[in-house]
Amino acid sequence: MSQSSVYLATFLAMADTNIDRRRLLAGTAAVAATVGTTGAAALATPAHAAPGAPAGAPADWKHAVAGNRGSEIAVKGGRDKEGRFGIMFKNTEAYTPPEDLLKSLAVQMGEPTGPNTPDLDNPRIPAGFTFLGQFIDHDMTLDRTPLADAQADPLALTNFDTPLFDLGSLYGRGPAEDPDMYEADRTRMKIVRNANGVDDLPRRADGSAIIGDARNDENLIVAQLHLAFAKFHNRTLATGLAKNLAEAQRLTRWHFQWIIIHDFLEKIAGPEVVGRYLDNKGKVKREFYKPKNPHRPMMPIEYSVAAYRFGHSMVRAGYLLNQRNGQTSAAAIFGQEGGDLRGNRPLPARLEIDWWHFFDVPGKPAAPRNAARRIDGKLSLPLFNMPATVVDDGTPSLAERNLLRGVRLGLPAGQDVASRMGVTPLTNEQLGLPDPANPGWQGKAPLWFYILKEAELTHAGERLGAVGGRIVTEVILGILEADKSGYLKVNPGFRPVAPIAPATGQFRTGDLLKFALNL
Repeated sequence: MSQSSVYLATFLAMADTNIDRRRLLAGTAAVAATVGTTGAAALATPAHAAPGAPAGAPADWKHAVAGNRGSEIAVKGGRDKEGRFGIMFKNTEAYTPPEDLLKSLAVQMGEPTGPNTPDLDNPRIPAGFTFLGQFIDHDMTLDRTPLADAQADPLALTNFDTPLFDLGSLYGRGPAEDPDMYEADRTRMKIVRNANGVDDLPRRADGSAIIGDARNDENLIVAQLHLAFAKFHNRTLATGLAKNLAEAQRLTRWHFQWIIIHDFLEKIAGPEVVGRYLDNKGKVKREFYKPKNPHRPMMPIEYSVAAYRFGHSMVRAGYLLNQRNGQTSAAAIFGQEGGDLRGNRPLPARLEIDWWHFFDVPGKPAAPRNAARRIDGKLSLPLFNMPATVVDDGTPSLAERNLLRGVRLGLPAGQDVASRMGVTPLTNEQLGLPDPANPGWQGKAPLWFYILKEAELTHAGERLGAVGGRIVTEVILGILEADKSGYLKVNPGFRPVAPIAPATGQFRTGDLLKFALNL
């Protein structure tokens, strides 16, 4: 039996008996994961056929290529330059430790295995937030700049889509230009009942989804989350909350923006960090994220190449999807072809998700629920041996890719960023990089690794630490505030509306799913 089969058999047995899944972690199976985000946390650059590309994308579009256009601005344009990307801490120097040290560190970032493996389940963060983070990032990093303009401006200094949380991945260019994404009334999002008897996204003959951003179809969990947002949009119309397309889009976007702030960021960074940057009147405070052009805010590489890649540490190798009629269904992200969670194909009935296994959905069982993996200085082992269908350039280790990319794009060191933020820096001794053994570190550490270890050392991996949490929160809130049609700008007093929001006034992702799916 393959390691993937052993993993799934163990998963099913544990799910059936409802026992503690302490060691049911991504590192226990040699299967590769695809959870990640282009620009902010891209795992790799697998090629996709042009028909699956985002609407308006170049013909040679590839995952993690279009989303990163212009990210080399610091090393090719200068640390003071801003376009689609820029440097948040401009008075820091690029950190350039020897590549052999980075490669040796990558090797050490593999998750331990064996009978004494510690409990790496995150008790604060259900696994759904790993995929919600991916969905959020795809919306933020979607760049549909026409090919000719993109080629004329490779550093994305002038020609680029401003980062927004406007659900461009869901709505595309609208019903006039993307009619296949909409029903005939040009108001509702198109949802189909596929040949497997389950609701699905509309698809082409090759299996690829007809959506605004093909990255949302790369795995079946994010694809189903995308589907849930389409259903949310449609239910605002069915319930009379929205009378037309514009109203349905506004309600869907504003409730999405609400959960980014009050669910995702509060889970990932902590409510007090959100409160540091957002007052009770909806005003965003800026400390370090101050784009030169507030109307076209740049995306800091400290965020996209380091801080937001914390999600890689949260990835598991497989997930429980549903329990129905005495049967439990679980699947690996990458495993046996046709039985894993790879996307770009019609959703199989067996892999349809019951969302209470990923989020706290009111009125639904609290267990068994997939937990995210703790945020720490280790990655699940599958990410160290990604298959050739994901990467084919001879560097299958995600840790090595991230560390080398940070240096090549001019990231500052973790300690330098901490100092600029007024946070007492962690020492290399604390981080497990003792300089007497490796003087090439120069008393500093790569920013991405620093942020992972900071979460591990200061919050037991249950949330981001001060440096990582503040970067992620300030940048996301800053971009939300810059959106002229977002609720922070138009109506900062907005609150989720009934019957979408529960009577308690709280509104979380589980509430959004409950309304969307009419649970």
